[in-house]
Amino acid sequence: MSELTELTVDLVSIPSHEDASAAGDYIESWLQAETDAAVTRDTAGNVIARRSPDNPTQSLALIGHHDVVPPAPEQFDDDGYVVETRDGRIYGRGTADMKGAVAAAMLAFRDAALSDATELVFASFVGEEIGGTGARAAIDDGFCPEYAIVAEGSTNYSGPGVTDVVVAHRGRRASTLVARGAAAHASEPEAGTNAIYRACDAVDTVRGLSVPTATVLGHEIDGSVVVTEIEGGSAWNVIPDTCTVTIDERTVPGGYAELAQTESIDGVEWDVEQDLPPMACDDEAFAELVLSAAQDAQEGSPQLVTKPHATDAGWLAQNGTTCLVCGASEPGQAHTKNESASIEVVERCYRIYKTSAERF
Repeated sequence: MSELTELTVDLVSIPSHEDASAAGDYIESWLQAETDAAVTRDTAGNVIARRSPDNPTQSLALIGHHDVVPPAPEQFDDDGYVVETRDGRIYGRGTADMKGAVAAAMLAFRDAALSDATELVFASFVGEEIGGTGARAAIDDGFCPEYAIVAEGSTNYSGPGVTDVVVAHRGRRASTLVARGAAAHASEPEAGTNAIYRACDAVDTVRGLSVPTATVLGHEIDGSVVVTEIEGGSAWNVIPDTCTVTIDERTVPGGYAELAQTESIDGVEWDVEQDLPPMACDDEAFAELVLSAAQDAQEGSPQLVTKPHATDAGWLAQNGTTCLVCGASEPGQAHTKNESASIEVVERCYRIYKTSAERF
């Protein structure tokens, strides 16, 4: 078993869906033992390490997260997470999202031969799966590298077996519409105001909204907005006085759907519950540098692509870091009961991260 596979298996075996502290302990201890970097652990639980010359002129960060979503029953036993290695893959909760890529970034951080001008940073955040709480805490504490490669999934995007480089991804804005009316007996509907009817009018408004698009380094990315839940009414013979509608909106850099239009309907209030920012790379030379490293690390032909899912890169980009996303996870792997990562691709990511740091 290679050092990288063994490190991945060790990380994946540590439960981190409710409390990521033990996984953070492992990462912190490994960095302290294996590198001469300055390693810190902030109050949120993020692990941050820096390899820095005396007078760096530029900084590059390799970014991951070590929290995971709850495991399926077959992924957990009395000893912790179940991890299996077979058929060239590592199976277990967090292999794809994203401890395999975290392990690759840890080894690349240790092994990269740096120029005298480059500060190389490694960061593994907590709370990515619950809205980026760790990344936001680090940013609030002043974490702001100039450039970052966020190790979320980018494999099999342009074609099978290829690890691509993501130059933009969508954000997610979750919101609700609350329509209010006046209750009455259903035998006298004119005596009340039907909140469901008002909600339906609001839904019609949502259906008629245009969604923004954006172009990032020549690649187009589209937003979306869709109603996903509706709840209202208390009994078959009562005119409902409230109705709630849930909206899932995927945002693009610089654009939102105009959901505020729904509040032009009497009795309708619109409330934003979560707003995960999108990401757009603003430096073509950086994108080409990492793409070149990806080309040299594999036999396939990686491309610059876009990604539909929000990541911590959105928070970093919003704070001024130029970001790209590149990682081992393939579509359909994260958060599943059969979650796995290809050993070959995890090793490929190690080469991409190491080469990118050395050429930066």
